Amino acid sequence: MAWPLIKLLPQKTNLTFVKFARIMAVISATLVVASLIGVFKPGLNLGIDFKGGSVMEVSTAPRAVDLAKVRTTLEAQGLGDVQVQAFGSPDRALVRFQTPAGGDPGVTLTNVKTALKQSLGDPVQFINPSAVGPKVSGELFRSGILALVLAVGLMFVYIWFRFEPQFGLGAVAGLLHDLILTFGFIVLFKIEFSLNTVAALLTVIGYSMNDTVVVFDRLRENLRKYKKMPLKDVIDLSINEIVSRTIITGVTAIMALTGLAIFGGDALFGFSVVMIFGIAVGTYSSIYVGAPIILLWGVKRGEEEATPIKLGAASRP
Repeated sequence: MAWPLIKLLPQKTNLTFVKFARIMAVISATLVVASLIGVFKPGLNLGIDFKGGSVMEVSTAPRAVDLAKVRTTLEAQGLGDVQVQAFGSPDRALVRFQTPAGGDPGVTLTNVKTALKQSLGDPVQFINPSAVGPKVSGELFRSGILALVLAVGLMFVYIWFRFEPQFGLGAVAGLLHDLILTFGFIVLFKIEFSLNTVAALLTVIGYSMNDTVVVFDRLRENLRKYKKMPLKDVIDLSINEIVSRTIITGVTAIMALTGLAIFGGDALFGFSVVMIFGIAVGTYSSIYVGAPIILLWGVKRGEEEATPIKLGAASRP
């Protein structure tokens, strides 16, 4: 057997990606519409960061903390969403809980501390307790969405200056595609939407843009090199030249994130799976969203004007 195993991957491929652009466009559009509907109904599963609530560490050193008793105590308080997990060492737990509707976060936090002291007995310590009110959580939610919008806008400006306008349109379409589908994934699997999730989405935007720039760089290079070659053939050639590198990079990142999802605990699970999905869909979009838009609009090659073609024509030999 050849070693390293990476040698088993073909060094050169001759796949006809553009041939399937039409059907992939239909699939992508369907998923985007479904994701947008899901974001509004049933909606995002907002976490404590965006709904209001409290978080703190509970320490019962030197004895191990009884996670089941902590969870039972919190649930008996009628706090709604309750999360309890081991944190760092056996004598520590991280607890997160919502503030009841109309309740005061500070009062709720004090009541929870009292209940846990009675339930767990001495010694018990509460480390870094913090309460987030509904007003603050609303501001955090708006700030998180604004960060996503600003990131997409800045990426568009970057691509606009680096490439031609149609490249910028293709890149932003790919970014929006990835972002919307990732939101749909979050809704479908009821992943808690928290600040960690926003961080994952921002990372997905960066990864998707990086992947798109790699494809566009090679496409622009080949457009200068093969000025008489049909545009659909240049796109196929460019994608084939970078597909192995793209797959290897994506798989490497997904392997690392899979380990993080399995061993990182509940606090990092949502972040990891959102990243895994985002990387996979980002690789797909750079091939079947960004590039086909360039095919539709056409590009300027040398002194010739851009010549747009119909996407359906790409599937015909």
